[in-house]
Amino acid sequence: MIDPQLQGCLDEWAAGWEALPPGATPAQRRTRFEVMSHAMRGPMPEDVDARTEHWIETEAGPVRVRVFRHCSGGVQPCLIYMHGGGWVQGSPETHWDITASLAAMNRQTVISVDYDLAPEVPFPAAIDQCTAVARWSHANAALLGIDPGRIAVGGDSAGANLAAVMALDLRGSEVALTGQLLAYPPCDFDRSRPSYTENGAGPMIRLDARVEMAYCPDPDLLSSPRCAPLMADSLAGLPPAFVAVAEHDPLRDSGRAYAERLQAEGVAVTLEAGQGLTHGYLRFIGRCAACDRALSAMAAWLDGINRGPAAR
Repeated sequence: MIDPQLQGCLDEWAAGWEALPPGATPAQRRTRFEVMSHAMRGPMPEDVDARTEHWIETEAGPVRVRVFRHCSGGVQPCLIYMHGGGWVQGSPETHWDITASLAAMNRQTVISVDYDLAPEVPFPAAIDQCTAVARWSHANAALLGIDPGRIAVGGDSAGANLAAVMALDLRGSEVALTGQLLAYPPCDFDRSRPSYTENGAGPMIRLDARVEMAYCPDPDLLSSPRCAPLMADSLAGLPPAFVAVAEHDPLRDSGRAYAERLQAEGVAVTLEAGQGLTHGYLRFIGRCAACDRALSAMAAWLDGINRGPAAR
């Protein structure tokens, strides 16, 4: 069964969407997502500064990032974070609690990426922008106060998909990522998996919601490794991964398959089963103890990555 405390949060979240009119446009849904997320935002950690933004020029267009930096100063490890939202909604502001919490818990810098959204700006713009942000962050480490040798990528849902693809894009490059933090990632679009049958009606996402088609309208490209990282010929040589799935999530088996294949190809993997949890559970940190514990596990893994091989 779904964790009872989480179920209460899910009911409240579902009720919030009822304020939308029938046939709401993508713009209306995005605005509602921003409003609901802001209303649920917890107190800002006193030891994190989130006032700094940068606009980065990329071949896929300019992209904004918001920097969550721990106030302890000095040279800090860095996590580049991609928000969820099915590639069609969300922003650094909708996922503020997650990034601020990780910055506070691990005394580090988190760079949250406001990549362009589909369907107006489809694949591959978002992934091209995110990979460009990683390269920019590495090249501007001194400006950002981060260690260029301690940069990890992470994200939730669609953002986790982008983070996994970034790890593939940057493999063997000057940006030697230290890890990839993937929360309930869609790693391919195989809907024959048991988790789709078990959880196709939700909560949080539904089998009939085919948001990947808004992100990538060309069905042939959906099998590209830059859309579906599980389709890559090889996963060898990728950075260590923390893959968090959720028991009651249509995407559960896609994430598990990715974790299993990473491990089979020699990548160090931590797989969290997310018992009693659903897709999108990080949205309810500060409101659900099981979600708080899950974030703490992610932070502890990330702290080990930040400290280097001796701490893992």
